This record gives sequence, C-alpha cells and structure tokens, in this order.
Amino acid sequence: MSKDSRAGVGRSSAASRARATRWAIGVSAFLVTAVGLVLMFLLAQSTNNRQLYERNYARLFGINVVVATVLVLVIGWVAFRLLRRLRQGKFGSRLLIKLAAIFALVGVVPGVLVYVVSYQFVARSIESWFDVKVEGALDAGLNLGRATLDSLSDDLVSKVRGASAQLADVPDASAGLVLERIRDQLGATDVVLWTASGQLIAGAGTSRFQLNPERPSSQQLRQVRADRAIAHIEGLDESPGPGLTQPPPASVRVLALVQRPGFDFSTEPRFLQVVQPLPAAVVANALAVQEANREYQERALAREGLRRMYIGTLTLTLFLAVFGAVLLAVLFGTQLARPLLVLADGVRQVAGGDLRPTAVVQGRDELGGLTRSFAVMTQQLADARGAVEKTLGELDAARANLQTILDNLTSGVMVLDRNGVVLSTNPGATRVLRAPLAAFEGQRLVDVPGLAEFGEAVQQQFDDFEVERLQHGLDHWQHAFELHASGEGVSQDAVNIVARGAQLPGEARLLVFDDISEIVSAQRAQAWGEVARRLAHEIKNPLTPIQLSAERLEMKLSGKVTPSEEAILVKSVRTIVDQVDAMKRLVNEFRDYARLPAADLKAVDLNALVTDVLQLYAAENTLIALRCELDDRCPPIRADAQQIRQIIHNLLQNAQDAAEAAAHGSGRPGEVVIRTRLADSGQRVRLTVQDSGPGFAENILKRAFEPYVTTKTKGTGLGLAVVKKIADEHGARIELSNRVVDGAVAGAQVSLSFVLAGEAQGALAHAKDSTSPVA
Repeated sequence: MSKDSRAGVGRSSAASRARATRWAIGVSAFLVTAVGLVLMFLLAQSTNNRQLYERNYARLFGINVVVATVLVLVIGWVAFRLLRRLRQGKFGSRLLIKLAAIFALVGVVPGVLVYVVSYQFVARSIESWFDVKVEGALDAGLNLGRATLDSLSDDLVSKVRGASAQLADVPDASAGLVLERIRDQLGATDVVLWTASGQLIAGAGTSRFQLNPERPSSQQLRQVRADRAIAHIEGLDESPGPGLTQPPPASVRVLALVQRPGFDFSTEPRFLQVVQPLPAAVVANALAVQEANREYQERALAREGLRRMYIGTLTLTLFLAVFGAVLLAVLFGTQLARPLLVLADGVRQVAGGDLRPTAVVQGRDELGGLTRSFAVMTQQLADARGAVEKTLGELDAARANLQTILDNLTSGVMVLDRNGVVLSTNPGATRVLRAPLAAFEGQRLVDVPGLAEFGEAVQQQFDDFEVERLQHGLDHWQHAFELHASGEGVSQDAVNIVARGAQLPGEARLLVFDDISEIVSAQRAQAWGEVARRLAHEIKNPLTPIQLSAERLEMKLSGKVTPSEEAILVKSVRTIVDQVDAMKRLVNEFRDYARLPAADLKAVDLNALVTDVLQLYAAENTLIALRCELDDRCPPIRADAQQIRQIIHNLLQNAQDAAEAAAHGSGRPGEVVIRTRLADSGQRVRLTVQDSGPGFAENILKRAFEPYVTTKTKGTGLGLAVVKKIADEHGARIELSNRVVDGAVAGAQVSLSFVLAGEAQGALAHAKDSTSPVA
C-alpha cells in the first residue's frame, strides 16, 4: 500500500471515530436535556401546588441530584479529554479549551448573577408578603366587608318590620296577595309567613315551588319574639356543591314578628320571613378578602416552608442551567472549533507545501462553506503549482537549450551593466577574446588584462549609441575592432572581431562579437594573391627583352671599345642580367603564392617527411646546429606531402637566417630545433620550429603572416604568408611567438597543429577502448 493510500485510510478511520464520538455526545446531550426539561416542568407544577411540592420534594431533589451528577461526570469526561489533548500537544487543543471556557463563562456567569439577584428577591419578597401593613390591610378589608354586610342586613330588617305591619290585620286566607306585594316592594327572592309552630301559612317566591321549604328553628323563633326581628347572612361560608365551580348566591334572611292589632296575645303569633340576595360585587369582594386573609394566615404559619420551596426550586434550576450551559458550551465550542481546526490544519499543510485535498466539514453554515472554499482553493493551488512546475520545467529546458546554444556558439556573448561590469559570458567570448572572462565576472571589462582598450572602446560605443538611439531610434550598433593579445609563450596573432551591441530591458547591455581574423586573413591573402598575380604578369613581360638587349649590347660591342670601357660594359651587362634573374625569382615567388595549387590531402608520415627534408640541411651551414626531436608516437596526419615539405623548407630557412644573424652579432653559435609531438588529447600532431635568433619586434609579430612583411634585407616577406596559406588549406592551427628565457627574448617559435588521418583516428580510438578499465 502506498503512503498516500495509508494516509487516506488513516484519515477515513479518524473521521469515522470522530463521527461516532459526536453522535454519542449528541445523544447524551439530548437525553440530559430532555430529563432536565421534564424536571423543570415538574418543578414548575410543584411550585404552583405547595402541598404537591412538599409531598414530592425529596423525590424531586433526588432526581435533580442524579441528573446533576450525570452532568458533572460528562463535563469531567470532556474536560479530561481536553486536558489529555493539551498534554499530548495535539493541534487546536488550546483553541478548544479557550472556546469552551468562553462559552461556559457566558452561560454560567449570567446564571449565577441571576440566581443571586433572584435569591435576594425571593427572600425579601417572602418577608414583604408577611409585613404588618399587609396584615392590617387584610383585616381592614375584612372588617369593611363585614360592616357592609351588617349595614345591608340592618337596612333589610327595618324594611321587613315596616312590611310586617301590612299583615297585622290580614287573615291567613288573604295573606298570599299581601306577600306578593311585599316581595315586589323589597326586591326579595322569597317571602314566607310562618306560624309560631313552624307551619307555612302563605308564601311568595321560590318557596311556593318547594314541597318542604326550610322552616325556622325554634331557637330562631324564640329570638325573634325577644328581639322582634333577626337577620342572618347565608352563602358566604358555603363551598360549591357537587358539579359546581362556584358557591350558591349569598343572601340575607330576615325573620320578623307580625304584630296583631290591640296587642292580643291570645291568638297565635305569626312570623314573616324575607330572603333578599346580596349584591354580586359585594359578595365577590367579601369572599376575595376573606379568602386572601385565610391564605395569608395559612402561609404566615408556613413561612419557612414557603421560603425553602422557592429557594430550593431556584437552586435546582440554577444547577441544571449551569451544568447544561457548561456541557453545551463544550459541545458548541467543539462544533465551532472543528471547522476552524480543519482550516488551521489545512493552512499548516499548505504552508508546508502539501497541497493534497483537505478535509471538508459537511454543513450549510458559513464555516462549512469556508472549509469547502478552502478545499477548492487548495485544489486550485495544486493545479496552479502543477502548471507552474510544468512551466518551470519547460523554462529550465528552454534555459538549458539556450545555455547549450550559447556554450556552443562560435560567437562571443557578453552581458554588461551600465558601468561596463561583466555580468555573464559564454565560452565563445573566452575563445574569441583569448581571456578567461568567467573569472572576471563582476568586474569591469576594462580591468581584464589585455582588454582595457577594447573595454573602453565598447563603453564609448554604448554611450554614443544611447544618444543616437534617442535621436534616430536605432536598435543596435556594430563596429569592427582589432585586438592584439599580449603574453609569453602563447599565440601573438592579431585578433579581428566585429561586435554588435544592443540595450536589454533595464540597464543591462548585450554585446555579441565574432572572430573574423580568418576572414580578414583570407581576404588579405586573396588580395595579395591578386596583387602578386598582376605584378608577376606586369613585371615578367619586360624582363626577357631587357636581359636579351643587355646581352646583345655586350656581344655587339665586345672588342670594339677600349679594354677599360669593355670591362665596364661586361660588368654592367652582368649586373643587368643578375638583377633580371633576381626579378625573375621574385616574380616566380609571386606566381607561386598567387597560384598555390589545391592541397591533395592524404595520410602522410610527418616524422619521415621531416627526416627526408633534413637530409638537405645536413652540412649546409657549420655555424648553425640543427637539432631534431621526433615523437615516435606520432601517427600519420592528413596533409599534402609536397606542401608540407614546402612549409618545412620555409620555416627551416627562416630559422637558420635568424639564428645566423644572431650568431654574427653575438659571436655565439646558433641553434635551430625542429620537433614533432603527439598532443595530449591524441587528436592532433604538433610540428614546432625554434631558433636562437633575435625574435620578432612587436609591430612585426602582429602582422608576421601578412605578405611582404619581413625583417630580412633580402627577403620578400612571402615565406610565412605561404606557410599560413598552406596551414589554412590543411585546417591546421598555426601559432607564432617569441621564446622568452629569464625575461629576455631567446628566439622565435612557430608551431603548427595538424589533424590526424582517418585511419589513425580509428586506430587511436580502438587503442583507447582496449586500454580502458571497462575493457
């Protein structure tokens, strides 16, 4: 299984465990919340009913203690998990603890504050309920109600007494009509006339429809005889009957003695009973005051129980609210922190360079949308990084290709800043300028040894170009330069280059230059060849007539003039003939330089060719010693034997002439050394000719390979030019320098490097393969 697969499985299992934990916590929170709501409902119901509360107080208290204990255990378990996460150093633990603490404080502090205020309010309110003023007000209201009822009763008694006079002389048979009239006058609901023995004589009102109406008691009758009239209020102390929600209407029952005229006590007395309903408002107020006074007295007796009931309910409610707030704070804090932790973990992964898809919180709120947006952003970053990496790869490939092209360009490329400091170069620049430019990057071009004049000229060209570019809109400049490298033991050829400059973005400057030395040399050789051809043609034609004319004059005048004149004639003719022969030789050399035949390149043994040529110089000059150092390892070269022979002749002749001139001047014997050597690369053979002459002057050294440049009085200056031309035909490298020993010039040296023949290159390659460690 790959690392990514294992990481994906780990994330899925962790996500499953997290979902299971959240589900369990959610179910537990729901159950605890449900139980708490039920308890709150029971507490509310019990608080409304004091007797029910007192009966179930112990049971409710125990259930609340159990629920509070469960909440405490759950809170402790959650706190333990948070502390364990903090100790394990898990990411986001501090944030979870901080959010839980914030939510807990938000829930607990207001709850405790409300509890303290409510406790004080309840305690003081209960005390204020039983204040002396309240009790006095209730007593005054009760007395006022009683006084009102007594006033109504007394008024009705006086009215009934007056009405009883109407029955004084009315016989029993006619009493019914009088009772109806009295009922209407008094607004009563029932009017009854009783005998002293409690027998019903007549009635008007509700008693007519009763089979057995309630009769006055004997005690009431005796009291009426004594007081003439009594009143009794009914319905205020009665409770509602079965199926009734309110007690029957209250009324005033008045029983009065009916006086006989003349105060005849022999006849049986009669009693008038009148029932009049009390006003509903008066009855309701009286009952309310009476009930309030009763409840006040009852609660005054149970003051401590009432206080305990309310404070206990408030305390239990506080416990449930506080524990529930803490638990919900932890749960809500976890739910709120989870998307933030997912985002923080994703940010940390992105900061670490991991752009794999991040977790997403499934939810419709803003935090869930934020995690989804972050996941989309991460995917976009991953795609962008892939595109950037692909672009960078392509850019690196293009840069590598460009660098390869620059490294293999024969042209030199150089980037300079505004002050002429070298910023970068390619190997071609080193080859063209013959200076280690890579070692001078970061320095000014004028500070490179041997390139001070070139650097100043380039800087001047760029300065002039900036002015002309603004005036004429030019995009580049081009100029030819001739450089003369200086050094010891190296080639001293003049270097002709053509440079092209342009402005890069910013203040950088681009300089591109090519070595056109070979082109210039070829052009010069071609030009000199054309000059030599025309000069040979123009000079050779009159030489023969001049020679023949001189010889004819000598032949015609011989013996016809005096001996002294004849001697002058012979000497003059000989001088003319010798000079004509010298001119013919000069013309032939011109012709040979101009008409050098094309090289027939074949495999040539250079050592054998040098040995063959040296036989001609064995005893030619006793003053000049000729030393030969041949490398037996030299393979055949690809060359034209006749032209290589001509090169050897020219070089040996020039070396002997230079060594002879130096020997005559110093009196010391001169020496010429010719050697061959196989290059270290094994791909070229070097031919070197050294002399002990005075060397070349600086101005001659720079132009030694040009035609007609010579230091000899009798030379034509075509020897080294012919050597250079033949070397170019063979693709050979030629170098000319002065030999310096102990700081003094000890002679000159000419070196040619020839390419090996095809068979020799194959043999050397085979030899290398056979001697390699792999073979």
